[in-house]
Amino acid sequence: MSCNCEKELESKFSADQVDLSLMEKVFERYFNENGNLISILQDAQGVYGYLPLDVLKLISDKTGKKKAQIYGVATFYSQFRLNKLGKYIIMQCQGTACHVNGSEAVGQAICDELGIKPGETSSDGMFSLEDVACLGCCSLAPVIMINGETYANLTPDKARKVIQDIYAKEKEEAV
Repeated sequence: MSCNCEKELESKFSADQVDLSLMEKVFERYFNENGNLISILQDAQGVYGYLPLDVLKLISDKTGKKKAQIYGVATFYSQFRLNKLGKYIIMQCQGTACHVNGSEAVGQAICDELGIKPGETSSDGMFSLEDVACLGCCSLAPVIMINGETYANLTPDKARKVIQDIYAKEKEEAV
């Protein structure tokens, strides 16, 4: 019986081709420093905006740490992104007020509209969906925030319309 654990784990990471030479300065900065893995991952994400699979493999090669350890750290901490973010970042509040006012149905409508789940980016690269603990807009529940703009008192239909309106605006600007 064989284990495809590494392949399964790697499937969670973006396999985009990236310029690995951009990591040279990061490795120079942390050369011979113990306990530097999180710092290296943070800097790598700063360079690319997320953690591409090829970069994680390079970090393994350069640091001598096992890929499983690097993948474990990258997947454990919520600060690390495994895929590129979309042009529009949707943060959906999962706080109590939003939950009791229907955020689950709003979230399902967003997922259905974009064909993604929380933590993913739409195939066209336009939207990323993130669940957040609280946006601090409890009296406006349920709410989402898109690139800093709050959309309040949502229903599933209103949430779909917000996304459709953004797509329409993008289409107009492209003309």
